[in-house]
Amino acid sequence: MEILILREEDILKAVDIKDIIEADKEALKNYSDGGSDIPLRTVIDVDKDSSSTAIFMPGFIKDKNALGMKIIDIYPDNIEKGLVTSPSTMILIDKDNGFVKAILDGTILTRLRTGAVSGAATEVLSNEDARYFLLIGTGGQAGTQLEAVLAVRDIEEAYVFDVNYERAEAFAKEMNEKLKGYGAKILAIKELDEVLGDVDIITTVTTSKKPVFDGNKVKKGVHVNSVGSYTPDMQETPPELLIKAGKIFTDTKEGVIEEAGDVIIPISKGKISKEKVAHELGDLLLGREVGRESKEEITWFKTVGFAGLDLVAGEKIYQLAKEKGIGTKIEM
Repeated sequence: MEILILREEDILKAVDIKDIIEADKEALKNYSDGGSDIPLRTVIDVDKDSSSTAIFMPGFIKDKNALGMKIIDIYPDNIEKGLVTSPSTMILIDKDNGFVKAILDGTILTRLRTGAVSGAATEVLSNEDARYFLLIGTGGQAGTQLEAVLAVRDIEEAYVFDVNYERAEAFAKEMNEKLKGYGAKILAIKELDEVLGDVDIITTVTTSKKPVFDGNKVKKGVHVNSVGSYTPDMQETPPELLIKAGKIFTDTKEGVIEEAGDVIIPISKGKISKEKVAHELGDLLLGREVGRESKEEITWFKTVGFAGLDLVAGEKIYQLAKEKGIGTKIEM
């Protein structure tokens, strides 16, 4: 059997962020429509002393012929060896015969599909005339988060904030060159209050355990994507924003309610109801939910990720790579 190997550089040649935004939309709709078979992920503690963990995320999406599994390994001690601390691999399986058909770099796949899901939410929830964007956090996920918003809105100025200003400056410099085709000015800022009341879209992608901005200072009509809070004790989003939000959407309501401190903490304190959070973006894309109803309405999207995004995005990458003759083929 022939297996196609797709490394990071191959994947970036095969697709752009808009391809993955469309793939993510399909994954979201499919999940909300009950077309996905996504078991709970399996977590194996490999070495408790070093907190080394292996995570297996399998799934099958029949309508997209997408069958496979993403493997993420968390090895904190790798940093001392000069290796990445969370290597990831995506395995795609031919649903007709059960053989592996492709192996993809899971790290770039995760960055693309995570950025793209925020892009999908921004496209359908933010005001169409949005021109000013604020990105909070400049870690490994930040680049695709920035590009995804630029891909769906005509942003004039994108502001970048990090607790380390020098890191924000370096990121802004790199992104100005890398994303210059979008025409936006990407500017590092030292204080959030410089722009918080003026921006139309905010994306947070941090590992913070407390809110990263003042929810009382945002403008009417702002749309917010919260990406970084994926455990019960992490909280990027100020409860005040959730209270004021007219519409709240999730990638998967079960995943967000069970995993994200952004909603677990305010629900436990009685600040918002579980029902307010129980709305999926897939249902909005399917026309079953109502989206933004006015320019002044505040909207919020929360993602914790799920294997369906990896599967549909991975299958899209595989198909486009095959069409373009990209990647390395091996025989097994």
